[in-house]
Amino acid sequence: MGSEDYKLDGYEVLLCVTGGIACYKSAALTSKLIQAGAGVTVAMTESASRFVAPLTFQTLSGRAVYSSMWQAVEDYRPGHLSLTEAADLMIVAPATANILAKMAAGIADELVSALALSAHGACDILLAPAMNTRMWEAPATQANLATLAERGVHTVGPTEGYLACGAVGKGRMAEPAEILAAAGRLLTRREPKRRR
Repeated sequence: MGSEDYKLDGYEVLLCVTGGIACYKSAALTSKLIQAGAGVTVAMTESASRFVAPLTFQTLSGRAVYSSMWQAVEDYRPGHLSLTEAADLMIVAPATANILAKMAAGIADELVSALALSAHGACDILLAPAMNTRMWEAPATQANLATLAERGVHTVGPTEGYLACGAVGKGRMAEPAEILAAAGRLLTRREPKRRR
């Protein structure tokens, strides 16, 4: 299905981008969400900005990109609270092993992990994991995913294929179209917040 198959007008998506090579796909995901009619606000970890510049996401979304808990904003409300309060869905793509571990443990030591913690009771979370196969299969990662699933966090992917390290195996981030489809299913279960 293409972006035109989803009507996401009025929905707000908070796209959190973490530091993995797969974050180049997150730019395409931003574009697809916008084409489907959603409003997209992007938050990035410092390591994500080493792979893709914040300007890329600012240009695609037409909005400021958030990268720090200390970032000055026009709104006086704390960003780690107001961003999740405004969102209908938070997508973490790519979701690295590091962010999965932080989320499972409730660590909130930078913006994206703080957003994940503050999303509880505010919006659904959709993870798109991406990492090396051994990291994906590690007992700690699988335990963290099981913990997050028990808490109602949704996951799409990963898939099998060629990885950045040159290996072939499970750990590739789902394609933007697949993430869009999963997001569309979650979003359209209820009216957008602004219409409720």
